[in-house]
Amino acid sequence: MVGPVVCAALGLEARAVRRGLTRTPVVVVGYRARRADRLPGDCAALVTVGFGGALDERLRPGDVLVADEIRGTAPGFEPVPCSAPRLLAEELIRDGLGVQVGPLVTAGRVVRGAERAVLAAQGARAADMESAVVAARAGSRPVAAVRVIVDGPGHPLLHPGMIGRGLAARRILARTGPALERWAVLLVSGAQPPCPPEP
Repeated sequence: MVGPVVCAALGLEARAVRRGLTRTPVVVVGYRARRADRLPGDCAALVTVGFGGALDERLRPGDVLVADEIRGTAPGFEPVPCSAPRLLAEELIRDGLGVQVGPLVTAGRVVRGAERAVLAAQGARAADMESAVVAARAGSRPVAAVRVIVDGPGHPLLHPGMIGRGLAARRILARTGPALERWAVLLVSGAQPPCPPEP
């Protein structure tokens, strides 16, 4: 079995996170994780990283969301609990990043307006287009998701300021690697339970 594997949708996300990784492989799974079949079947854990959109004003561009649960908008998708999210958040905070923890939802398109409000009312904090697809392939393996916020209420995706926000988010993403590897060591060593306890 190989160790944990980090996956990103875009090459630029993968290149950014690789800067901080020393031993963890990064797999590009494509937009909407259309190339998720590239993921190895015998890795110890799957971690999705990249950019995301905030669903409420508590998350602002440059903040990092660590998912405690991955949700999907596809019919029949059951939420997937993430492994040791508080531990991962603490490791990222140790490296000086602004981090919040909460549910992440995967949608089939960019979330805007009324749809954003509906998902926020259901408790989701941010949206992406890949994590649920990856989580569905994980089986019983631990999963985690880290998203650097680039847009949200008051910060539209299609706006001249998006260029600056995107560059800033890429720099932040490049700083997540060391924390991901420290988290993975603790997880695989059994120092932290792989999944949150059932209520």
